[in-house]
Amino acid sequence: MRDGGLDRTIDAAGGGIQLARKIHVSQPSISNWSDIPAQRVIAVEAATGVPHTELRPDLYPDHHHEGTASQHIIDPIDVARAQEYALLAALLAAAPSKSLLDRLAGLSGDGTPLGQAHAGLVEAASRTTAAQVEREYFDLFVGLGRGELLPYASYYLTGFLNERPLSRLRADLAALGIARAEGNSEPEDHAAILCEIMAGMADGRLEVPFVAQRALFEKHVSSWVGRLFADMEQAASARFYRAVGTLGRLFVEIEKQGFTFTN
Repeated sequence: MRDGGLDRTIDAAGGGIQLARKIHVSQPSISNWSDIPAQRVIAVEAATGVPHTELRPDLYPDHHHEGTASQHIIDPIDVARAQEYALLAALLAAAPSKSLLDRLAGLSGDGTPLGQAHAGLVEAASRTTAAQVEREYFDLFVGLGRGELLPYASYYLTGFLNERPLSRLRADLAALGIARAEGNSEPEDHAAILCEIMAGMADGRLEVPFVAQRALFEKHVSSWVGRLFADMEQAASARFYRAVGTLGRLFVEIEKQGFTFTN
């Protein structure tokens, strides 16, 4: 039996076939879901605009709701880190829906470099439409045969897909007890999946020691994803995603500094 969050998602997408197309999975996979797999929540939110707290309230409880208490006290800095990673994961996993673009256009920035990158994303979201950014996402990451950019660690580190960086990542994730989501057709070294894993580590949904979080970042994220974001800033197909690239590049640099200071 499907839960309410999944039903609402399918309705918001215009049907199961449309949802499958938006998040790049097969339609039979969605038909077999009883709820939304944990590693697809951010992509589904980006594609439909349905908040993750409604898609999987068991994973993302709304702690602002009266009577709800967090089981763990999370450092506000880690909460902010998790939100940044989750935003990047959503934008890398699928083209943002109109609802998400509207929410992005309503954000604000400050005078810091990261705040200015947020302001750039706000402006980019205000200047595009869901249809335009969906086409842009296709040209950048999907394409006819392949997109302009291949957002996979194996490609950036070896020049080929499904190479040793992916097998090493799978071994490290298995050691941490992090399993691949059922029905997820993307390899685990996709930038969106890695950002979502980092978000889960930062906010405590994935309970791993800090040293393991740092090791995964240094071994499987910082070694290449900054170059992906820099390439995104320069990509011929990118307009909205140039702002995403700037935000991602700056955030990864901040993360590198943060993990260095905790060594």
